[in-house]
Amino acid sequence: MTEYLDAGLQLLDRQVVDSKGVSLGKVDDLLFTEGDEHEPPVLAAVLIGQRAFAARLGGRTGWWWMRLAERLSGRQGPIEIPVAAIDEIGTVVRLASPADAFPSLTAVERWLRHRLIERIPGGMRESD
Repeated sequence: MTEYLDAGLQLLDRQVVDSKGVSLGKVDDLLFTEGDEHEPPVLAAVLIGQRAFAARLGGRTGWWWMRLAERLSGRQGPIEIPVAAIDEIGTVVRLASPADAFPSLTAVERWLRHRLIERIPGGMRESD
């Protein structure tokens, strides 16, 4: 049975947490498979990171955001979380694995998560 969802409402800008409850960021964009005349596009991955957000912004603002992301992290692209790695979609997007299973998280993103995001009052923290 095929599941349908409104990706714009149920995924974009939702917080992504790993299996331990550690925040990894927000869903900044979506990656779909190529559709054809017989099959519609299918969600392949959620994209996290400043590059995905910049692409979603588009225009001059997106271009500047992309340049900033390149200076900070030097990465070639956004973090791709395959749909198969998603355990639950609700008020947050919960992954089936801990953050360490996603080596594409850069040092900058890890630093931001540990030094900034986890310190926000009421934010999601790693539970020990």
